[in-house]
Amino acid sequence: MSLIEAKGLSIRLDGHEVLSRVTLRVEAGEIVTILGPNGSGKSTLLRALLGILRPAEGEVIRQAGLRVGYVPQRLSVDRSLPMTARRFLSLPHRVADADAAAALARVGVPEVAARQMGDLSGGQFQRVLLARALLSRPDLLILDEPTQGLDQPGEAAFYRLIEEVRRETGVAVLMVSHDLHVVMAASDRVICLNGHICCEGTPRVVSTAPEYRALFGLGTQGALALYQHVHDHSHDHDHGHGHGHGHDHGHPHVQQAEHDHA
Repeated sequence: MSLIEAKGLSIRLDGHEVLSRVTLRVEAGEIVTILGPNGSGKSTLLRALLGILRPAEGEVIRQAGLRVGYVPQRLSVDRSLPMTARRFLSLPHRVADADAAAALARVGVPEVAARQMGDLSGGQFQRVLLARALLSRPDLLILDEPTQGLDQPGEAAFYRLIEEVRRETGVAVLMVSHDLHVVMAASDRVICLNGHICCEGTPRVVSTAPEYRALFGLGTQGALALYQHVHDHSHDHDHGHGHGHGHDHGHPHVQQAEHDHA
C-alpha cells in the first residue's frame, strides 16, 4: 500500500476551484517533486494531503499509523522573541537534550543549539526546521518550497542533505519546488501541476513532455541534457545505496545548466 494517496481530489476556495480531480500517490522511500507555476495549487495540494483542507470531492488515504514530518515555506519568527534553536525543537512537545543534539548534528548545524532563531542565517534556519521535522522519525517528509530565499549554493546543499537523509533513513519525500535543477538531480518522480496534473513520470520522461515544455519553456532542454549526462556517467560513484543515482555529483552541473539557459 502507498504511504499516502489522493484520489480524484478537488479543492474549492472562496467558490473557486483551485485543484481539479488530482490523483497521486507516494510510495515508501521515494522522492516525488511537485512542479508548477505560481497559483497552480501546489501548496493547496500539500495542505489537503496534510489534512488541513477538506476536499470538495475525492479523498486522501493514508497508511495506518503514518508519521509525517513537515517543513513549511520560510517561517516568520519575531526577532525580538527570545527563542533558541534548542527550545524551538521542543515545540510543541518536549524533546530530550540528546535527541535534540543528534537532530541538529544530523542536519549539519550542531553549533546553533544555543543561538536565537531570529539570528540564524536562512540556510541554518531551514536546517533547524528540518531537524524538528525529523525528530518524529517520519515515514514521509513533506517540504513546501523549503529553499525559498536561499542562494543557489544554499539550495543545492539543502537538497543534498535531503537526499542523504532519504538514503540513510529510508524516509519518503514529497516536495514542492520551483528549482528545475533540483528536480533533474534529485527526484525519482516528477508531477507537473497547474490546477490539475498535466504530466507525471521520471524526470527524463516528464522533461520531454509537451505539457512540461508549455509550463517551463524550452530552456529546460539544457537541464535535461545535463540530467542525462549526470545519470549516464556517474554510476562509478555509486556504492550500493538503494537509490544510487550519483546525485551528489549532479547539482553543480545542473545549476550551471539552469543559469546558461535562463
